[in-house]
Amino acid sequence: MAEQRGGEKRPVKAGTTLYRNATVIATFTEQADVKDGAIYVDGNVIKWVVDCSDKVIIPGMVNTHHHMYQSLTRCIAQDSPLFNWLTSLYPAWATMTSNDVYISAKLSMAELLLSGCTCSSDHLYIYPNDVTLDDTIRAAREIGMRFHPTRGIMTLGKSKGGLPPDNVVEETDSALEDAKRLIEQYHDPEKYSMMRVGIAPCSPFSVTNDCMEGAAKLARQYQQVRLHTHLAENHQDITYSEKTYGCRPGRYLQQVGWDRSDCWFAHCVMLDEGERKQFAECGLGVAHCPSSNARLASGICPVRQLRDEGVNVGLGVDGCASNDSGNLLEQARWALLLQRGLLRDVKGMKVREALEIAIQGGAGNLGRDDIGRLAPGYAADFVGWKLTGNVALSGGLGDPVGALILCTPGPVDLSVINGEPIIQDGKLLTCDLEELIREHNTASARVCAAVGSPDL
Repeated sequence: MAEQRGGEKRPVKAGTTLYRNATVIATFTEQADVKDGAIYVDGNVIKWVVDCSDKVIIPGMVNTHHHMYQSLTRCIAQDSPLFNWLTSLYPAWATMTSNDVYISAKLSMAELLLSGCTCSSDHLYIYPNDVTLDDTIRAAREIGMRFHPTRGIMTLGKSKGGLPPDNVVEETDSALEDAKRLIEQYHDPEKYSMMRVGIAPCSPFSVTNDCMEGAAKLARQYQQVRLHTHLAENHQDITYSEKTYGCRPGRYLQQVGWDRSDCWFAHCVMLDEGERKQFAECGLGVAHCPSSNARLASGICPVRQLRDEGVNVGLGVDGCASNDSGNLLEQARWALLLQRGLLRDVKGMKVREALEIAIQGGAGNLGRDDIGRLAPGYAADFVGWKLTGNVALSGGLGDPVGALILCTPGPVDLSVINGEPIIQDGKLLTCDLEELIREHNTASARVCAAVGSPDL
């Protein structure tokens, strides 16, 4: 059996591995935390978890919204809201090359991996020059991340009433034809898949209805191809939908056939009560991006209400140009603190709940039932932090799992994905990180030279 359909084939790892001496293993099952435990891996699958030392181990976290190319343009338009921020950055992104996108994706993946993330989606919706989604797929295969790339699309340029300039949009038919190519070349719907491709028209203010409808029709011709877009991000977003489509986002989703359980949506800050009910009834998922929404002054997603009403919520770091960090554990902490602060109630979110959203909520958004737990039959994706000598955790070892959220433990010491060690003793094994950073900064300087004005 081989992982990954199309392109380079990589066989499932043969043999067994015993990961032992963990101080605490949080399994995120009905089983209680395992003290001084070990994880036995056969090939790429967990066979059992038993009572090992000096590490706290959790299932790998799952990132469900990112724009990895945006790591090239951090700290731009620092005091602008969403639409103004976008208009300043479109000219810079239009200069990107295939190698820029490859380098930025690989750098973003390294940052995610070091923060405890083992599986990530990515939303690449701009294809200037020689850029293709293949650039990000190449990066994921080299660095070893479980990956859900989505073929983003923008078809509604400024001359037709959209936000992006005309030189960065595409025609619907050609974009969907490329999405079909990518699905047939790379998408693997099988259990423990390392690569699943989705389709992701960018947003209501940058795509036409025929693009949304065509994407849904195409995705549903295949197994496990999911749909993703931005939705209800801020007041500007809502105003645009009402002016352009004559309705709020919930009704818009019905009109274009996106009110089904194969869809998940980024942000959802401005959902009203009826739309929250719609999301629960239709099985729609939410990618909560707390730092990005705060940075752009968009607001705070009503996560407590969404979860209480039965909506699946995962986390997203969002693009590194609006966060401006790719640390997923940091997002889990933000999610906890913002809900408590918003509701003035510690019940706004519990500590373990924040980790659950980062792990199992993310798996749910991506349609995965084979990751997110440390239990027999689940993919061998897990991460660990060393406890001894970690200044941020000192004094918090009474509950090392809770300390991951309430303290700031820094990079992981161990990361295993699909049974393969990716980080050991704090060192990323699958790339030369120093060289990658040098190449990334060189590309960033060139791309940022084209940043425009934030004014609309």
